[in-house]
Amino acid sequence: MNTPLFIIKWTNYEYWPWWFFYIPVLPYWLWLSIKTRSLAFFTATNTNIEMGGFFGESKIDILNQIPTHYRPKTIYITSNNPVEAVQQNNFEFPVVAKPNIGERGFNVEKINSAAELATYHEAVSTEYIIQEFIDYSIELGVLFYRLPNHDKGLVTSITIKEFLTVTGDGKSTIVELMNQHTRARFQITAIINKLGEASKAVIAKGEKVLLEPIGNHCRGTRFINGNHLINEKLHAVFNTVTKDMAGFYYGRFDLKVKSIDDLYAGKNIRIMELNGASSEPGHIYDTSYGLINAYKNLMYHWNILADIAIQNRARGIKPVSFNAIVKTMYTHFIAN
Repeated sequence: MNTPLFIIKWTNYEYWPWWFFYIPVLPYWLWLSIKTRSLAFFTATNTNIEMGGFFGESKIDILNQIPTHYRPKTIYITSNNPVEAVQQNNFEFPVVAKPNIGERGFNVEKINSAAELATYHEAVSTEYIIQEFIDYSIELGVLFYRLPNHDKGLVTSITIKEFLTVTGDGKSTIVELMNQHTRARFQITAIINKLGEASKAVIAKGEKVLLEPIGNHCRGTRFINGNHLINEKLHAVFNTVTKDMAGFYYGRFDLKVKSIDDLYAGKNIRIMELNGASSEPGHIYDTSYGLINAYKNLMYHWNILADIAIQNRARGIKPVSFNAIVKTMYTHFIAN
């Protein structure tokens, strides 16, 4: 008999709601707020991103600051005919569509045809971007920072993303296979809605089926601690990536790469997204890392944000008001 999901959710911190996970470290945020003289100190970090990249930033504006050879081909949909826009820009299906302003994988979809794109366009109510689909085998989250008074920065976290899959046994359907694995059980309803009758297909023994191509934790992707990959070569690569990104000091690059050797060589890297001050060191959600270590590492990164903010304030850069953050979040989550 399977353990009820609600028990798994509340006994494994990787499944906790984000607000619940953060409760124990709120006192540290208050201490850093006193230290920096601002409840919203983190918004004074990246001067090239709205609110430092804490919330409400434009993905296309950030992507346009990344060197062209590191990013996938991307277009911002401004017309009522996205299929025509895709054709005019010589895209081939599949593509990835995602809201220009959004978080935690909401409304991010792999689009396999013009018909699917038209359906997506009708369903979303926000501005969005389309990216070419990158089929490189490795997806990583790489967190990098540089203090404003330093010429070089450091990689401090690497998250290896393991996509949600099932392996056939020759007799079980996709849904039955999902019921055999804890992580997959959380996604059964979503996968049934997406696959429909195909979710009842029996998978051949040894065959792997990718259920979710979007590398987001809340959609079943497993986050694995990849900090053993950090070395001087990696620091050098991301110093090169960011050297012309004036005003960027802290963030997580969500990327795909063909191989780890290519990662260290700085080639065959495609950065799908860059998150700013709100970036988490994703490796902490590998439960083998441990809850205490997760909180220690999270506070370590918050302290980096505070140090960046203090140095930027000395240069005349002020954080936004905390009221402005509350109003922005209210507009995004409630008023709309």
